Amino acid sequence: MKVKLNEQGLVPAIAQDVNTGNVLMLGYMNPGSIKRTVEGIQVWFYSRSQEDLWHKGEVSGNYLNLREAWLDCDGDTVLLKVDPDGPTCHTGNTSCFFNPLEGLPEGYEDTDRGPGVLGELYATVQDRQREMPEGSYTVQLLQEGVGRIAQKVIEEAGETALAAAQGDTEHLPSEIADLMYHTLVLMAATGIKPEQVWQELRDRRG
Repeated sequence: MKVKLNEQGLVPAIAQDVNTGNVLMLGYMNPGSIKRTVEGIQVWFYSRSQEDLWHKGEVSGNYLNLREAWLDCDGDTVLLKVDPDGPTCHTGNTSCFFNPLEGLPEGYEDTDRGPGVLGELYATVQDRQREMPEGSYTVQLLQEGVGRIAQKVIEEAGETALAAAQGDTEHLPSEIADLMYHTLVLMAATGIKPEQVWQELRDRRG
């Protein structure tokens, strides 16, 4: 059965104590961490904050020793049955689930990270394309046509390349963001959907 990855290329993974049945934590795995986990003896996750593989317990010494790994019926969640060496949570608690949720939560915090923002930005571009609000830079670009948008993509690509060549890492993220934004506008103007691009990238992966 194939593992279904989300838009960030990850799959949620639940760690459960094989001895007690208690749920210890929820993490995320990518193909690399899955490979290290199932071919080894301890659990690896993918850290979304560090954007790198994470050997659970490497700092604390409280490793999760894998006993069994299961996929759910849809292939989009992993269950890891583990034998923990100590408390799983960084707070020192046995499990990460120690905050009771009684009634509505106190509030919500947006912790969105990574490439998911591209889909949100593309949706915003589409909204501008449909509603054409006055004063919108996106609308201005769309009204000027594909040729002008393509020209902006070329300009932003040049500025990105120049910043990289000059070692200007301070401004490089901003230049790359400008390039991505104008590329998304070009996609909307020409009717190209992000999924078409993602599929092309998937096909090139192997």
